[in-house]
Amino acid sequence: MATIGIAFGNSTSSIAFVREDGKVDVIADPDGDRFIDSALSYVGSKEYHGAQAIGQLIRNSDNTVVNFRDFIGVPFDKIDATYSEHSAMPINVDGKVGYEINGERITVDEIAKRHLKHIAKDAEDYLGEKIEGVVMTVPFDFTKEQKELLTKISGEAGLHVLQLIHEPSSALLAHLSAKEELLDDKVYVVADFGGVRSDAAVIAVRGGIFTVLSAEQTSKIGGSELDSALMDFCAKDFKKKFKTDATTTDRSYAKLHAACLISKKTLSNVESAPVSVDSLAGGLDYHTSINRMRFEVVARNVFSQMAAFVEDVIKKAGLETLDIDSVLLSGGSSNIPKIARNMEFIFPETTTIIAPSLDSKLQNPNELNCRGAALQASLISSFDADEIRQSQEPDVISTKQLSQPIGVKGANGEFITLLPKNTVYPIKKVISLEASADDVLVELYEGKRTVKETVEEPEKDEEDEEDEDDEEDEPDIIREVVYVPSKLLGQLALKGAGKGKKVDVIINIRKEGKVQLTARAGSAVAKGVIV
Repeated sequence: MATIGIAFGNSTSSIAFVREDGKVDVIADPDGDRFIDSALSYVGSKEYHGAQAIGQLIRNSDNTVVNFRDFIGVPFDKIDATYSEHSAMPINVDGKVGYEINGERITVDEIAKRHLKHIAKDAEDYLGEKIEGVVMTVPFDFTKEQKELLTKISGEAGLHVLQLIHEPSSALLAHLSAKEELLDDKVYVVADFGGVRSDAAVIAVRGGIFTVLSAEQTSKIGGSELDSALMDFCAKDFKKKFKTDATTTDRSYAKLHAACLISKKTLSNVESAPVSVDSLAGGLDYHTSINRMRFEVVARNVFSQMAAFVEDVIKKAGLETLDIDSVLLSGGSSNIPKIARNMEFIFPETTTIIAPSLDSKLQNPNELNCRGAALQASLISSFDADEIRQSQEPDVISTKQLSQPIGVKGANGEFITLLPKNTVYPIKKVISLEASADDVLVELYEGKRTVKETVEEPEKDEEDEEDEDDEEDEPDIIREVVYVPSKLLGQLALKGAGKGKKVDVIINIRKEGKVQLTARAGSAVAKGVIV
């Protein structure tokens, strides 16, 4: 019996499991696809799934269902069917979302169940054993009712859901586990740019505990908008050459979309890509090429909206870009180099942008969600149902956090952080410092956020000095967040520490908020409790 992780997306779904050696593998379907299209198509009584179903969009779009996950548990009158315009259109089935396939009315619940049955079979065929439990990813905006219905549908498909995990948290778990950085105290932005929606979250990691500071979702920007921008460019070019519209029928639309999708993915790796479609419209073939720069120009509005979307989620958390340590790009569209470059532009140099175009050794961003789910499944597989349920109760997950960092004042008056802002407590932390005198006064402070600005003059070469007519370059202003001692919380006098000796400062915050401070240097010990 095996446990797996599933990332069930609108565009694609992925499956992963943790091997005995602790490494995570992503499972491919029988066609060899690791990113399995979330699609079903019907020709007579025959059912096609994944890439085979997507292939049916060209000649059988009315009986091909795509982009249906977000319709689960949503009343028909509340859905946005924009991304179903060139496939089977949703219909009202007793107030629920459904589809009419070959004259039969099928609910979205049934479509999801059939899709997950294929996913379960692919996993079982690969592993050669029955699936015992699964951790599945969901977006932050899934309601309690949607989560309960998805769990029920999964059970009917033969998948016992151990836990549902939010997509940005799952992606970050996968990345930090691979890098062995789970215990590093940092603030991350996780931006998941998918096919038909984008999700972002600001997550503070403190001692391996994830705290979500803010989250945003939108169905207005994603890979589909980039596809549309490229398709519009090609359709205009086709019309200019042949005086024929290439988007008037579902068949020609599907052909052009498939070609542009391939070209978009190719441009993530090389500077130029062909766009080639036989018999696109009116029996006319279309062949052209597009370079990366042209693609970035035609899709510039979408790229700008993606950057603004990330800035919005940071503002929602009450932070600035200066407060972010790292930005993790996940989702299939995150392979595009322009997105990473835009992130580099809006964030300071001190912020690390984690993207495959900047580091080729990173995991595929489209695999992060399922990898994180698999790690979580491996972690909780030994827990019983009550333990898992109790771990998700409000009094467990809604833990108390520090509103300001806590630290000690250094010998030069600087603030030395012991516990960063958003640290969850109860917690115990130890830091080692060097004694500046034989007797040491340990002062515990709250930290106050300030922004330090450093003017960096541009370097001048000999030619600049000789040319008096040249305008002087503007100096760069480097901004960084610096915490300074603010409110004094308590003091300890440690006598006989010994100048230059190591002093261990131990802070222990209990559940009720009491703070125990201890300073130790050899046999010299001082303790105090702060309420």
